[in-house]
Amino acid sequence: MELRFTKMHGLGNDFVIAEMPRGAAPPAGEALRRLAHRRTGIGFDQLLLLEPPRRPGTEVYYRIFNADGDEVEQCGNGARCIASLLRARQGATGGGTLTLDSPGGLVQARIGGDGEVSVNMGVPRFAPGDLPFEATTEAYIYTIDVGGNELEIGAVSIGNPHAVLTVPSVDTAPVDRIGPALERHPRFPRRTNVGFMEIVDASHIRLRVHERGTGETRACGTGACAAVAVGRRHGVLGEAVAVDLPGGRLAVEWAGPGEPIWMTGPAEKSFEGTVDL
Repeated sequence: MELRFTKMHGLGNDFVIAEMPRGAAPPAGEALRRLAHRRTGIGFDQLLLLEPPRRPGTEVYYRIFNADGDEVEQCGNGARCIASLLRARQGATGGGTLTLDSPGGLVQARIGGDGEVSVNMGVPRFAPGDLPFEATTEAYIYTIDVGGNELEIGAVSIGNPHAVLTVPSVDTAPVDRIGPALERHPRFPRRTNVGFMEIVDASHIRLRVHERGTGETRACGTGACAAVAVGRRHGVLGEAVAVDLPGGRLAVEWAGPGEPIWMTGPAEKSFEGTVDL
């Protein structure tokens, strides 16, 4: 079967976006991992598959598959790329709102005249059962044992699970060591994304993210939202925060509890192609 795709990225967090032929099953397991391989396949952090809308008033339903083959709930930078792609197909360059649907819920997207895309990622959820995360009660800070070391984390769902650690410097943060260990910690039954946040000031953080099923990526949209939500809940961040990631800067705004969190950044098309599955 031949699959037509568009390769896109948001600050280097890259995606293959495709519509599966009607009635066809998505690539699974080894086939998907072959596509994700950066030397012998196309190479991507996530595969985003577009399906017809499932709810009135939405443009599309999208599914997200990580590079390891697992299907997950949400992808913030991916949502921005999908919105940009759909708006380009409609022949418009900016203005208006698109509503997308996903396993993680509805996402509203706005495309600015400069090509920047803003997405409403919903209301951050801190209840352990929403991630899910094993804890007896909800807390601002949890202590968790990783390899015999006690770490302090914040935990939040942005449609997908995140653990956030505050570090003195992202340059020296043990992302390669702590990221995979915390991702698969038994207290996260569906695994988790892991953010390492350096607070510069109340309106500026630096961030590195180990993504579940992918490893460290150049940028992570839901990770940026998770870090700001945790930092704001801890009283160290303001309502509008610049988030510097290895691939560039995202802007995140969150008014506070009960309000949706917005994330803004670029979405760029790399190329189009076809691949035999």
